[in-house]
Amino acid sequence: MAGEPLFGTFLKVPATMPAEIMGGLGYDFVVVDEEHAPFNRETTDRIILACRAASIASVVRVQSADPASILSVLDCGADGVLVPHVTDADTARALVAAGRYRGGKRGFAPTTRAGDFGRAGQAEHMASEDERVTIIAMIEDHQAIENIDAILAVDGLDGVFIGRGDLAAAYEGADDVAEQVREATSLVQAAARRAGRPVAILPGSPEDAEIQAKAGSTAFILSSDQGFLRSAAMQAHARMSDAVIRAKKEVTNV
Repeated sequence: MAGEPLFGTFLKVPATMPAEIMGGLGYDFVVVDEEHAPFNRETTDRIILACRAASIASVVRVQSADPASILSVLDCGADGVLVPHVTDADTARALVAAGRYRGGKRGFAPTTRAGDFGRAGQAEHMASEDERVTIIAMIEDHQAIENIDAILAVDGLDGVFIGRGDLAAAYEGADDVAEQVREATSLVQAAARRAGRPVAILPGSPEDAEIQAKAGSTAFILSSDQGFLRSAAMQAHARMSDAVIRAKKEVTNV
């Protein structure tokens, strides 16, 4: 997530083709959304394989910091995990431990796709996985904002994703929800700069993307496969229906 800007999208359709399409278009990564979409281990496994074929990185948003959920997607070969509702340093340490061999508690399984089905030796597999896997905490609760410096100080955490829509829901009932979210976002970005941690965000517009880039965000989740489908379908329907209606009016007026 560090360095040059990266661009990705959520995947919510349990099929391989969206990942292949995004890879062909030059996207850097996808986030397979197990938290809010109908995925199981088999569909996630196939999409991760499709990502490898399409040369696009696969991050999986798991349902929780449960070690079994994290282990499952990493063994399938996911390049990273995005863990929701990381509200404090203890939760961040737990998810890091679940995703790391050295100093962590990741279950050892070298005969998976992640271990090239047994090709690598134990030491090689453990070292390469600890180097390869990216662990990202999702910041979406007001408790996380209060504990952000402690969360970002956790060794082995690679970055954070600011869920502004989720924060808006968390602050529902406040006098000015939009301002609360703006302040929370700025606090996370400032804390991330101090800690030297990358930040991912979902921009609402090109103008917002520019603002967030200037504030230090380097990974941008642009939409979802469902969102792209809906947007393209709406545009196509509007253009074609307008053309057909114009044609019918011209025929009627002849």
